[in-house]
Amino acid sequence: MLLPRCCVALLAPVLWAGCASHSPGSHEKRKGDEIVAAGQFFHTGTPVVLWMDPGGYDAYRVERRFVPYAESDYESSQPHLDDPGKPNRYDIRDRNLTPGQLEQVRGGGWDLPTLQSNIDQFVLHFDVAGVSQRCFKNLQDKRDLSVHFMLDLDGTIYQTLDLKERARHATIANARSVGVEIANIGCYGAAEKSPLADWYRKGPDGRTIITIPGPDGALVERTPGFAGHPVRPKPVTGKVQGKELSQYDFTPQQYKALAELTAALCVIFPRVTCDYPREAGGQLMTHKMPAEMYQEYHGVLGHYHIQDNKVDPGPALQWDYVIGEARRLMKLPPQRSVDGKPAVRRPKLEVDN
Repeated sequence: MLLPRCCVALLAPVLWAGCASHSPGSHEKRKGDEIVAAGQFFHTGTPVVLWMDPGGYDAYRVERRFVPYAESDYESSQPHLDDPGKPNRYDIRDRNLTPGQLEQVRGGGWDLPTLQSNIDQFVLHFDVAGVSQRCFKNLQDKRDLSVHFMLDLDGTIYQTLDLKERARHATIANARSVGVEIANIGCYGAAEKSPLADWYRKGPDGRTIITIPGPDGALVERTPGFAGHPVRPKPVTGKVQGKELSQYDFTPQQYKALAELTAALCVIFPRVTCDYPREAGGQLMTHKMPAEMYQEYHGVLGHYHIQDNKVDPGPALQWDYVIGEARRLMKLPPQRSVDGKPAVRRPKLEVDN
């Protein structure tokens, strides 16, 4: 039906206003908690620094980050990389793609539904670097590797790549997963040389404080003067891959940010179930998953669930808090209780050994 000319004249300013809600060149300020998936921004509720932000870590670059600029090009970098097979530290997610879809995405043209159909795992690591600055230096300048997120001691999340990219962080999981490196110096057996005494000491107030040894003075960059404290004051001992290992816990700021990031990713990627790998009795699995189980697993998991030569994120991680809090943020019911008791709707961190 044609509208009368007078009605068209009255509607025109309204239609134009709807198409031009912002003037050309106007600045659109981000909130500062967004992560990027297939070129789209999604809120997390926790501070995020993107690779395109000042002070961010850009895994799209091929040069080394922490050397003089004149020595940072790829040709100069090759002798210093573990495996300089090609300049990029990431690849195309080609799992489950038809030839037509692969042609579409190879130039960067991912749509969100296609990406959602390809991601069903969120892998947790500790970085054994202690702070995110050193973690990126190890990945970018030395190891020819990458990860989507780094989580620093103060809870700052650094995103280094769009989630459409296949980062190199967990071998067979790379094509189907998103990965995060959590700043923590790691876990160690009784017979291993351990750096824990250099990284954790009693402060003047008697609390355990994280120290950052080394001449380069690596910083927790977003929070000057940050004093980090593990949630539990003493090393946590537990078995991973059947080995007795000791590790200091993560910081309260890291737990808060990790729960919020987990919730956001489980919403963005519905195939990532908000739970961890469990034994038949319901308790946390602390070893590599059987191959058949891994193939069918969709959810949050540790690096040690994928490879039997890995132990990260270690025995200290409080999985029930991370998953429980993420589910609460998602407005989901609590995960099932292991001991038959009612599950806690508002999970709390364990603060003492």
